Amino acid sequence: MMSGQRDIRLLLSDVDGTLVTKDKTLTPATLAVGRELREAGVALAITSSRPPRGLRMYVKPLDLKLAIAGLNGGLIVDPNFTVIESHKLDLATAKRAVEILLDNGLGVWIYTQDDWLITDATGPHVSREAWILQFEAKIVPAFTEEHLSQAIKIVGVSDDHARVAACEASAAKDLGDLASVVRSEDHFLDVTSPEANKGAVVGALSRLLNIPPERIATIGDMPNDVSMFRKSGLSIAMGNASDAVKAQAIEVTDTNENDGFAKAIRKFVLGTVAA
Repeated sequence: MMSGQRDIRLLLSDVDGTLVTKDKTLTPATLAVGRELREAGVALAITSSRPPRGLRMYVKPLDLKLAIAGLNGGLIVDPNFTVIESHKLDLATAKRAVEILLDNGLGVWIYTQDDWLITDATGPHVSREAWILQFEAKIVPAFTEEHLSQAIKIVGVSDDHARVAACEASAAKDLGDLASVVRSEDHFLDVTSPEANKGAVVGALSRLLNIPPERIATIGDMPNDVSMFRKSGLSIAMGNASDAVKAQAIEVTDTNENDGFAKAIRKFVLGTVAA
């Protein structure tokens, strides 16, 4: 379907597994299609489970002018990193979330507005995450009530992917409407405020930019992207997404290792390639 038929005015893109490759780079095709979007008058915004400061490296190459929604929408900033919206977890909910994650054998990280807090520097994915975000975690002996009161996102971490999936189900049931509980990677389980999810990001950008949701396109690859699929007029799943995620999208593209982002934008948003 051509862009003109859908009249897409804004593209909201996930980052990891979507906009960038496994080695976290923007391909020449992705950079080119970013320019093509600007030339076509289609705005580009990004949303990620990463904190906003861990997305800083993409602002200049993509010439981002709009809000950057980090921590699954828990912290939305402008391109100068001035805070637009912040959604912290309720203290009691944060305490319970940490208990659930630990009881299920997952490591725990906490993201506040300013810091990434961990208790174990040798834990799984710590060194890689620091490389991805391009800043180091702050190591604390234990998570205090002060830390928990400032928590925007709490992450359960494990390389036992089945354990993470099982914990997602049990934590969602336990926390109910008090939190958003969803996997951002097979090894990460994110717990945020109910107002902090990518579907809410679609709503926030719709209000901020005065663009109806039906004129917003979204693209992503993980379960935490499904909420934005449901709120937008056009949803695109990456080829590397699971079948369950693909089933929630209107369109499916190639993988992030094979320029699926650029292919999707040209085919489904810009209409410069026949659908």
